[in-house]
Amino acid sequence: MTRIAVIRKEDCHPQRCGNYLCIRVCPINRKGDECIFKADDSKAGIDEGLCIGCDICVKKCPFDAISIINLPEQLDKPPVHRYGRNGFHLYNMPVPVFGKVVGIIGRNGIGKSTALKIMNGLIIPNLGKEGESTPKELIAFFKGTEVQRFFEMQRLGKITMSYKPQHVDLLPKSVQGKVSALLKKADGAGRLSDIIGKLGLSHLLDRELSQLSGGELQLVAIAATILKKANVFIFDEPSSYLDIKQRLKISSVIKELATADTAVIVVEHDLILMDYLADFAYVLYGKETCYGAVSLPKAGKVGLNSYLSGFLREENIRFRDTAIHFMPATIHKKPKNPVLTSWEQMKITLGSFLFSAVAGELLRNEVVGVVGENGIGKTTFVKLIAGLLTPVSGGVTTPISISYKSQYIDSSSTDLVSVVLKRAVEKYTVELIRPLQLEKFLLKQVNEISGGELQRVAIAHCLSQDADLYLLDEPSAYLDVEQRLLLAKILRDFMENHGKTALIVDHDLLFLDYLCHKLILVDGTPGKQGILGSVQDIASGMNHFLERVEITMRRDAETHRPRINKPGSVLDREQKAEGNYYG
Repeated sequence: MTRIAVIRKEDCHPQRCGNYLCIRVCPINRKGDECIFKADDSKAGIDEGLCIGCDICVKKCPFDAISIINLPEQLDKPPVHRYGRNGFHLYNMPVPVFGKVVGIIGRNGIGKSTALKIMNGLIIPNLGKEGESTPKELIAFFKGTEVQRFFEMQRLGKITMSYKPQHVDLLPKSVQGKVSALLKKADGAGRLSDIIGKLGLSHLLDRELSQLSGGELQLVAIAATILKKANVFIFDEPSSYLDIKQRLKISSVIKELATADTAVIVVEHDLILMDYLADFAYVLYGKETCYGAVSLPKAGKVGLNSYLSGFLREENIRFRDTAIHFMPATIHKKPKNPVLTSWEQMKITLGSFLFSAVAGELLRNEVVGVVGENGIGKTTFVKLIAGLLTPVSGGVTTPISISYKSQYIDSSSTDLVSVVLKRAVEKYTVELIRPLQLEKFLLKQVNEISGGELQRVAIAHCLSQDADLYLLDEPSAYLDVEQRLLLAKILRDFMENHGKTALIVDHDLLFLDYLCHKLILVDGTPGKQGILGSVQDIASGMNHFLERVEITMRRDAETHRPRINKPGSVLDREQKAEGNYYG
């Protein structure tokens, strides 16, 4: 059995725990050996050869900085890469397949971006040793595998990469100027006008990068990646900030890239999009910030179902205690509850944008989703309900108390997370703090935590307030697949247990399908006019929405998760003929 010891250096504070508490409680150290020691960086270090896996240091560390892990016996080889002694370990590697789209699915902090950077040459793997490996060592390490062939081709200069990074919001900090200049510079394949047309970028060409929204930056980054002359294209989370129409649009363009001479790799947390895109899939499993392992390649559907089941049959590895199952939409139907609040037909004008809504009502003890394109008024509606905007006519008829989580979360605060979540810690430790895994960074400042951690803090803060209605704008942003589905369960249970109501704006249809009882569709023209429809049950609402975007869905026979039908397929044509877009 291989045992690894990981110390999260940013969480290790020897002076704040009474001067290396872990050293003082370790039984091996107390015998006279030096299992835990003061490292060169003044943080704690652990000798994995001396460690007996007693977990005393793990339990005693007040900052949850130490993990001692017994790896599955299948991981008996050294890691492909290790971030220094007691750092994160990555085992195995995904590999591109020419003519196919390969998907990579896994939790945040489990090595997906590390694997992509290794393939892209941004990280030279060290094979678990000190210093970088040589090309010869790397090829010998993967002897007899497809990974060996990939690195040999890369060494011979036969691989040219084009890589879209995860954090597109950082693009204006590294590149200045107009969109047109960036795309012209990237255009090595002579496809500029074609890609501008397919991604609908013509109205952005004269804009400065610094003036673009998150969704616009994402589309520009995807376009720049596609335009480069390359034979391996890598897209790290291409759906972030995009609405469902834009996601389908970029999916079609990305799928077209996979030819006999090119390969495509996609990392994505939107399972519906991943299922639509991927011919093959790799599952990454392990423990966040400690180690990640790459599964054997699987057919796209099999890989996603294996991930949801938490069990890799070929490797005989269970990486999650429970499977994730979906239910047919009819299960979401609930008995009629009392009315919580209602609104009359209302209108508001914001600059040149006109928003209108038909009369509607929200019932107690239910979760209602709001769907529609970007720039069409979803957030405007939420702000009208919250009282942050005043309509020129109509409005909310029943005053209620509201707790609102904005789409954009302020990350500049220097307050401790425990201060922000004081009420949540006092009243909802079991319902919110523990399931959202917030304990580990309660003692950090808000400006020190990641985007996904900040999102979970904002959600917990919103739900901990005493309110009748909870408004959450894009709560799934920055969360991985498991966190999204766990959040859906937390939200649903919270509303049922406390008799409350939630209004959820989001673009992840699988998340909304898993969570919501009802749906509201916002239609219109982005940036010009938004029209809010009536509140419908989830099946009717999804059916109307999917009809607008001209796609059909079916249920997976094994997991019941929604899947997009291939456009023009027999099932797609049959469902459209029946008017059954949400099968």
